[in-house]
Amino acid sequence: MERRFIEATNLEVRKTKDGRKLAGYAVRYGSLSEDLGFRERIAPGAFAESLANGADVRALVDHDPSKIIGRTPGTLSLSEDQRGVHVVIDPPNTQVGNDVVTSVERGDLRHMSFGFRVQDDSWSTEGGESVRTVTKAELLDVSVVAFAAYPDTSIAVRSMDRWK
Repeated sequence: MERRFIEATNLEVRKTKDGRKLAGYAVRYGSLSEDLGFRERIAPGAFAESLANGADVRALVDHDPSKIIGRTPGTLSLSEDQRGVHVVIDPPNTQVGNDVVTSVERGDLRHMSFGFRVQDDSWSTEGGESVRTVTKAELLDVSVVAFAAYPDTSIAVRSMDRWK
């Protein structure tokens, strides 16, 4: 399994009649990662088959399976659009869930990451750097994290009324 840590620019906590939601993008298509010894980008649709097949994906904190804050289907919703993989997490009313919501609200946590298994990729050289483009992969987890490998992801706490 590979994991990528991403800076979240629009991660939100949304407050609803039913509680609060974390929403944002765990994967942004086409953007380059930070230097991983190589650079990497995720091609549009790379996770389409995995999501269409109903992958059992967990929402975690720092990729720690003891800090689960959502899971598909149910408390984690995943959707794909032209920008990437959008997440909506219904965090539990637990110490971990409340801590992550508070940290996102304060702006202490602004990053997301994803765990995946590559099924198809290609390599090129761009500007003297090796670049891997992941064209097909299985999505295993999305995580709210403190450090990011991709600068273009997002997470926040907000009212879901704006999303209807």
